[in-house]
Amino acid sequence: MKILLTGGAGYIGSHVLLSIVENKHEVIVIDDLSTGNKKLIPKNIKLINTNINNSEKISKLLVEENFDLLLHFAGFIQVEESVQNPEKYFKNNTDNAIELFETCYKHNLQNIIFSSTAAAYGNPSNNESIRENETLTPLNPYGESKVKTEEYLLNNKDKFNSIILRYFNVAGADPKLRSGLISNDPTHLIKILSEVAVGKREKISIYGNDYNTEDGTAIRDYIHVSDLASIHLEAAKYLLENQISNIFNCGYGKGYSVLEVINVAKKIYGEKIKFEYDNRRPGDAEKLISNVDKLHQHINWKPKFDNLDLIIQTAVEWEKKINEKNI
Repeated sequence: MKILLTGGAGYIGSHVLLSIVENKHEVIVIDDLSTGNKKLIPKNIKLINTNINNSEKISKLLVEENFDLLLHFAGFIQVEESVQNPEKYFKNNTDNAIELFETCYKHNLQNIIFSSTAAAYGNPSNNESIRENETLTPLNPYGESKVKTEEYLLNNKDKFNSIILRYFNVAGADPKLRSGLISNDPTHLIKILSEVAVGKREKISIYGNDYNTEDGTAIRDYIHVSDLASIHLEAAKYLLENQISNIFNCGYGKGYSVLEVINVAKKIYGEKIKFEYDNRRPGDAEKLISNVDKLHQHINWKPKFDNLDLIIQTAVEWEKKINEKNI
């Protein structure tokens, strides 16, 4: 495959890039490095430093190269920031994405894998696990901006073959520590927990202990980032072989509460892991667990890292590395 990858210097995009390279596919990366880190891109990979709305530059690339598909990751992902600055999210995650897709269509690139989110579901009516046909009721502009982009793809099936992948909570780092999450202002629980484990931060704040769950803290379905990366390559094969649009949840199909995750970390790292309770954050859902039956029915994928201890340990080892190397 020859792949155009946007957001390849970001957390998930860089892990997908590793998977692409390991499987000997061709790839070119577009990333404006506004939130990504150039150090996560291998030196032999061509990087075009531009925003996805730069139609002129991207058109030139599409004329010069003949890509099989677009893997689109370039997007802002912080729920709290989206609540504070919704315009930023709708501009980048929706408007710029649509402009990119239109540019691709003009140059006959019509196969797209789109990075979406479980935030699309909001607080689902089904309190067990969520199927892809669940009504979408996003609680925040981040989720809403992704839903609007999904709607564009679904309304343009005559123009595009697309796979929409709705990620649940992505965590951990490449087991070989070639990539991981780099963030100056993290909101991911396991990233924050890693900073506590290596002494970079004093404690974790648990936002809300009055949810309607067993221990009062919110429940999430955590998937290791390297497993998520491998889903993309299998989804790409499915898309190119079948030329059929589809939507898949990406998770493990089981949930852990915030307190359970912290207790697993305490079991590994002991009393280093300190926490306090704080108020709920606006836009947070109570419980998000994926139903991944459809993914397994259509995509030839088996998880390799479905283990919360391992997810936490790879995240902490990555945190140690970026501290030592000042990345």
